[in-house]
Order: sequence, then C-alpha cells, then structure tokens
Amino acid sequence: MAKNIYFASDFHLGTPNYTESRTREARILRWLNFIEPTCGELFLMGDIFDFWFEYAKVIPKGFIRLQGKLAAMADSGIKIYFFKGNHDMWVFDYFKQEIGMEIISDELIIERGGKKFYLHHGDGLGPGDRKYKFLRKIFRSKICQWLFARLHPNLGIGIANGWSRSSRAASNPEEVFFGLEGEWLAIYAQEQLKKEHFDYFIFGHRHLPMDLDLGNASRYINTGEWLRYNSYAVFDGINLKLEYFKL
Repeated sequence: MAKNIYFASDFHLGTPNYTESRTREARILRWLNFIEPTCGELFLMGDIFDFWFEYAKVIPKGFIRLQGKLAAMADSGIKIYFFKGNHDMWVFDYFKQEIGMEIISDELIIERGGKKFYLHHGDGLGPGDRKYKFLRKIFRSKICQWLFARLHPNLGIGIANGWSRSSRAASNPEEVFFGLEGEWLAIYAQEQLKKEHFDYFIFGHRHLPMDLDLGNASRYINTGEWLRYNSYAVFDGINLKLEYFKL
C-alpha cells in the first residue's frame, strides 16, 4: 500500500446546536488537512450528520466547508466511502453525484494489505434492542421515505431537528465499557467469526473508542466519536491503530 486508509465516524454535525457543530466541523477539517497527504482511502463510518434527508431538489443547509473539503479530496484521487448511520440513513445519491463518494447502506467487506475487514456503522447488529431494529426497518422502507418527502422541508427538517435535540449525541453522556462479554458489537463480531475469518471488524455507532482482541488473530475496533474523543483508526498496510486527533 502506497498510502494509509483512515476510518472515522459519528461526527453528529447538527447537534447539540449550530455553534458547537461549527466548532466541531472546523476541528474535523483540521484533521482532514492533517491526514490528506498520507490518505489513499477514507471510510466515513456513519452518523456524519445528526440528521440528513435528500428531497428531490433540497438538502439540509449547513456544513458546506466539510462537503467542499471532501469534494476536493475526492477530486485529488482519494476514494471516499460514506456509510449510512442511524442518524443519516436517508442519504441517497447526492453525495455520489456531487462528490463521487461511494454510499454504503449496510456492511462492506474489503481486503487491503492481505487483511480482511468487516465494516459497518454498527446499528441494528448484535443481541437486543428489538425496538430500534423494528424502527430501522420502517425508517429504511421506501414507503416511509416517500411519505417524509411529502412534507415541506421546513416542517420535515424542523421535526428532525427536534429529534436531534433529544438524541444521545445531544446529551453526550460518558460511555461505559461493558467488557468483552457485554459489548453487543463484539458479540456480533464473535458470531461472524464462527462463519468466516476477518482480521478486523470496524464499527462506529457505539461512541466509545475500543480496540478489543477477539482471539484467533481477529480484532474489533470502534472508531468512537468526535463530540468527546476525536478518535479514528488508521491502517498503514501492516498495522491498524486507534488514534486521537489533538490539534
């Protein structure tokens, strides 16, 4: 590999308010400028925006600096992948058309540097949380998306902003580690290992940076979030590391 691969998730731009989100956006831009010289591929692992919906002719306003930076990186030849999270699951084709990012709806399996990766935002995986899994099916349905698109953008985005103010990201609680046996994404990864070997499982969603040894030369990495940790993962073709941006 000539250049590194970077993974980051859960920017949650839009919450808890515009001012704090702009400050966070500026920090993310500094990080993108920092990694750009060594970046060959960038995986945005979901919940980049705290809400996103693409109407036929309208997108949510704001955070144009991030979009412009990603467009410039894509134009320079950096391949960018955008995973749908539980907050921005209504991303459709705008970023693909305007920026050239590849949109990933669920899991993505890749091989790089002789290593096999299982990539997913992480929502809806593992045991429990049946209520969300049911709601996820509804929100991802074509009927639900069609009905929401009938709302005027002022009303639809206004409703979504109300949801955002009550979200976990808005309150930004300090997450607690439940141990290898209690982390549901680690449990999911262990179940997958019974069927097929992966060197790395990389998820977002959990909001807690983690690097866990699953045994059998397999690791689970959670990229954390950017409200508190500013964490990301980087693979240089040999080693995968969880790192923290300090600038």
